[in-house]
Amino acid sequence: MTRRARRNHTAAFKAKVALAALKGEKTLAELAQFFDVHPNQITDWRGRLLEGAAGVFGSEGARTAESAVDVKTLHAKIGELTLENDFLEGALSKAGLLSAKR
Repeated sequence: MTRRARRNHTAAFKAKVALAALKGEKTLAELAQFFDVHPNQITDWRGRLLEGAAGVFGSEGARTAESAVDVKTLHAKIGELTLENDFLEGALSKAGLLSAKR
């Protein structure tokens, strides 16, 4: 028996299989044979779909406020690192250890 190469399924394919499993018109074995995937994989995709379904109807305002805080924090960190790099570049060039400019 030869081993099959590892396959990567698209998100659309996973959603299609998971929705077919949720409909319940066919058994897991029938779906597995039809879509050529393992029944455990279908069960996993169906569970992930059910877990993430609430996020589809969630509010966008909460995500926007949360991401705005992250962007502010990241910009502050970028500024801090830029200052450190400039300071170290100046100190190394004065000491003669930094001969070539990047």
